[in-house]
Amino acid sequence: MTIAAAINQHTTDAELQKLSADYESKTPEAVLSWALEEFGDEVALATGFGAEGCVLVHMLAQIRQDVRIFFLDTDLLFPETYSLRDQLETRYGIHFERRSSKHSLMAQAREFGERLWERQPDLCCKLRKVEPLEEMLVDLRAWITAIRRDQTRSRARAAIIERDRKFGLIKINPLAAWSSVRVWDYMVNHDVPYNHCTQPVTPRLVVCPVLLRSRLAKTLELDVGVAHRKQSADYTDNAFSLTLLGEP
Repeated sequence: MTIAAAINQHTTDAELQKLSADYESKTPEAVLSWALEEFGDEVALATGFGAEGCVLVHMLAQIRQDVRIFFLDTDLLFPETYSLRDQLETRYGIHFERRSSKHSLMAQAREFGERLWERQPDLCCKLRKVEPLEEMLVDLRAWITAIRRDQTRSRARAAIIERDRKFGLIKINPLAAWSSVRVWDYMVNHDVPYNHCTQPVTPRLVVCPVLLRSRLAKTLELDVGVAHRKQSADYTDNAFSLTLLGEP
């Protein structure tokens, strides 16, 4: 049975909750198909090239190759991250939209001093992640993330489809009910390309150095000396990295 759901400015929270509940028993592919049908070019996947993001890239590419997918480039990403981006584009015939700060690293250093990410990480993240993300989302009606409920306590109640009040659009979390084991099983079974630095046993991750934090700190939701990082919970898809608007 097809689930009917036309989302507009009059859609109530109760209607969104009902829609999300209906999709709890559906596959992530079904959620993605609905999202593309409902929002067209006004929905995009945000990825930090972690395991969950790569899974969603694979799923989306099976549905439509011209789907919008974007990443935030801090200009501090590891070379492996760019290599994986290129590999995914070649493998699936897709294109990643790059979003970056208006400030080059050199311009940022001139205005705020060298290595801002070490001295004022919140300001650095605002310049290099928050502002580019806000610019990307302003023209969208919905965005897709790769967060999972079992990643942190703050995500335990994440819905499949929910209202993102922070950014004023609909947020879609197709993998909310999945476990890390299920993600990696899917990747192996479907031969999904991934960054080997994101494997659970590997300490080096795909995001910029200032945003790295230990697996223990992630599990316990502890700061590692960086204030206000819990607001970072919704952008990147690396299960063991911390970005400004979230993860994974």
